[in-house]
Amino acid sequence: MSFMYDIFFYSLWPRRALLRQHHALQCLGRAVASVRLRFIATHRLPPHADEASLYVHWPYCLKRCSYCNFNKYIPRSQNHGVMTECLQKETQTLLQLSQVSRISSVFFGGGTPSLAQPSTIDAVLETVSKNAHLSDDAEVTLEVNPTPAGKASLKDFMLAGVNRFSIGIQSLNDDHLRTLGRDHNSQYALLTVSEARTLCPGRVSVDVMFALPGQSVKSWESELEKLLPVCDDHVSLYQLTLERGTQLFKQVETGELSVPGEDVTADMYKSARRVLENAGFCQYEVSNFAKNNAVSEHNIGYWRSHQYIGVGPGAHGRFVPRAVGGAQREARTQTLEPDVWIREVQRHGHGTRRRIQLDHRGLLEEVLVMGLRMNEGITQQHWELFSPEADLQLIFGMSETVQEFQAGGLLILNDRGLRCSWEGLALLDSILPTMLLELETFFQSRVSVHQQNHRHSEKHETEIMGNKVNMKQMHPCGD
Repeated sequence: MSFMYDIFFYSLWPRRALLRQHHALQCLGRAVASVRLRFIATHRLPPHADEASLYVHWPYCLKRCSYCNFNKYIPRSQNHGVMTECLQKETQTLLQLSQVSRISSVFFGGGTPSLAQPSTIDAVLETVSKNAHLSDDAEVTLEVNPTPAGKASLKDFMLAGVNRFSIGIQSLNDDHLRTLGRDHNSQYALLTVSEARTLCPGRVSVDVMFALPGQSVKSWESELEKLLPVCDDHVSLYQLTLERGTQLFKQVETGELSVPGEDVTADMYKSARRVLENAGFCQYEVSNFAKNNAVSEHNIGYWRSHQYIGVGPGAHGRFVPRAVGGAQREARTQTLEPDVWIREVQRHGHGTRRRIQLDHRGLLEEVLVMGLRMNEGITQQHWELFSPEADLQLIFGMSETVQEFQAGGLLILNDRGLRCSWEGLALLDSILPTMLLELETFFQSRVSVHQQNHRHSEKHETEIMGNKVNMKQMHPCGD
């Protein structure tokens, strides 16, 4: 399961309300954006402008899972050669547009990228190396479905340059897997993890879902206890989110299936954190746990608001287009439908469908939302890279609501920075709307002060001009 899509579709608690509030806040500031930019923007490139990570989206799957509304397609036919050429071409175009000199990590997500041919992976990585520096030890991750075909291809993918696998187990309960519409069973899930660990020890992550139909806290704990002895050093937990239009949503809506309530779901998350901690895993992000420091470097880049370039149908990216004189980061989305994307790449060299220039506030919103997902939160030094004019204490320190979060033991704001407590991390989606509103309020207050100063300056200039006119009237011939 790709982190790119986790942001939008998976959460420990539903994100729809957060996204609606976030959108409302964006709309609130549009009218004063031009004024804000004149006096708040840094007028310099964002941090890390010379490097980025690369996300490559493979849009195809053999079947659609019952819960899934990701950008994926069941192909009638598939031309691996054309897809490979287009991925290479778009990779080259966007790397040259960004002018980054270094790619820090590569992530092949989907869809089901383990359906791609290893030669496609090799070709994309070769294109990266020709256009930017990709070190020999850079993290290169491939999402894998634990099917017989996926397991059989692991070694070939390693030879192509992959050095980390993210395996979508989702569940070790075969009934749950059938309900989810998965095309594997628990036996092959365990065999695939074992093979991956043999090939790539310490660099295998497993994805597991909770809050499934018919699942209880006890059965969820039992499943984790069964998984932990065989999994490697990284585990990602995702709460099932019912998405309108999916088969599973209809089954729950009609009463054919039922899912655990919010209180039970919260208990599942809390119990999982304890089970993983007892097994030696450290939580370093809302959904992610690692031991032996086997963190996902690629995803950490997202959470620290580094640049990333999205390649492939429906991929998202955030980078500065320096080759055309850009100095601000852009949010980019590639064309969703693979056949249309292919035609656009063949015609223009890329399939970028939407570009949104991020102003200073938009960039800080991302730093805030993404940074608070991490256990370490946002350090003062990191925030100052993006906001040298206003530190965390200035923006959030005087807020009564933020002070209430601190008094309630949910949020920590001090000289080190801003972060959630253990309890607060579990309630992040309840905290973020307030933090976004405080950030918007700060920007609005700065705009108001600027406008007042501007009016005062204009009034002062008018008075001076008036005095000059009066002097001329008194002395029409000058001195």
